[in-house]
Amino acid sequence: MSEDVQGHIKLYYKIGGALLFLTVVTVGVSYIDFAVPMAIVVALIVATVKGSLVASYFMHLIGEQKGIYAALALTAFFFVVLIFIPLLGHSNTFGERKSFPNSHPPVVGGEAH
Repeated sequence: MSEDVQGHIKLYYKIGGALLFLTVVTVGVSYIDFAVPMAIVVALIVATVKGSLVASYFMHLIGEQKGIYAALALTAFFFVVLIFIPLLGHSNTFGERKSFPNSHPPVVGGEAH
């Protein structure tokens, strides 16, 4: 094999080792008793690092032109927007009691019919 191919194989072994290490970190962190928001942040950080390694090296995005990064950033932006749309829809009704349509809502301070 040429030196170029051997260099790529060594790089893939390093990336595979990093992914294996991050998998061990993921399992180790799952045993730590974090508060829910902190656990979500830690899990997302580890998942982002692992996903970026896979996308960059195994999907060969690290050698792409800069236009692909704009498309990825736009995709990430719209993903975040779609995640927050339900939260923004409920932000003006915080503290109100809601029930499903055609159900019997709880009666507060009065008699039930």
